[in-house]
Amino acid sequence: MATPDLTSLTALSASLAGVVSAAAPSIVSVHSHRSLSSGFAWKPGLIVTADEALADEGEVAVTLPGSKRVGAAIVGRDPTTDIALLRVESASLAPIPLDGAPPVTGALALTVGARDGEAVAAFGIVAASGTAWRSMRGGEIDARLELDVALRRAAEGGLALDAAGRAFGMTVFGPRRRVLVIPSATIARVAAQLETHGKVARGYLGLGLRPVRIEGDGGVGAMVVNVDANGPGAKSGIHQGDVIQAWDGKAITGVNALVRALGPASVGKTVAVSLRRGGEIRAVDLVIGERPDT
Repeated sequence: MATPDLTSLTALSASLAGVVSAAAPSIVSVHSHRSLSSGFAWKPGLIVTADEALADEGEVAVTLPGSKRVGAAIVGRDPTTDIALLRVESASLAPIPLDGAPPVTGALALTVGARDGEAVAAFGIVAASGTAWRSMRGGEIDARLELDVALRRAAEGGLALDAAGRAFGMTVFGPRRRVLVIPSATIARVAAQLETHGKVARGYLGLGLRPVRIEGDGGVGAMVVNVDANGPGAKSGIHQGDVIQAWDGKAITGVNALVRALGPASVGKTVAVSLRRGGEIRAVDLVIGERPDT
C-alpha cells in the first residue's frame, strides 16, 4: 500500500499555526464580574472587546500574553454594535491592524482568543457573507458575517482572521450561539467614537411607544403611552394617546422601525411627524435629541 503524500496537509497545518502565532501577541483575556472573554489591542493602550461579554458592574482586568494581569478602565461601550473599548497601561501589547476585507462565503477562517494569557484558536469556514445590516438594538453593522466554527465562550471578543492572517473583525455570539463577526469597518468607526466621546450618540424622542392597528386603512401606528416632559416629543407638542402614523413623509411599519431610525446621524435632525389625535390628523416637526446616559 502506497504511503500517502501529506506534504500539502503538513504545509497547511504549519501555515495556520503561523497565523495564530503572529496574532497571539495582540490578544488578551478580559476579566469582569463573573465573566471571562477575550479582546485585542486596537491602538497602543486601547483594547477592543465584546460589550455583551463585559459585566455591567465591578472592576475589569486583562491578562496579557505571558500571563501578567493588569487593571483596565472602560473607555466606552456601545451595546448596539457589541463593541467596548478598554484602556490599559502596557507598552508590550502590540496593536494588530484591522485591514482584512470581508471574506466570501466558503472561505477559510480562524478565530483567536485568549485564556489565562495563552492563545486559543479555532478553525472553520465563513458560513455566510452578506451586506450591511442593523442589529436588534439598532446598531449599524457594515457586513453580515457568520462563521461555522466552534468558538469557546472565553474566546468571544477575539479576532477573526482569514487564511492569509489578515484580521477582518471581532468574534461575538449571536442568537442561538451563532458565531458572528463585527467587521473591521464597524470597529474602526465605533471605537473611534468611543475613544473620543466615551459613547456613540443615539437619537432620543422622549416617548414611550407601542404598536397599534389603525382603523380603516389597516395600517400600523405607534401609540404614545408616556411622554418625557423635558424630551423632544413633548417640546414638539406630542401628547400621551397620540398615534404616530407617518415619519419623515413615510408611513411607519412598526415601533422597531422607528427605533432603528434613531442612529448617530439622526441627532439634531428635524423630522416631519404625522399623528392622529381624537380622530384628527395633525402634523408636527420634531427635533430628535440625544439619548441621555441614564
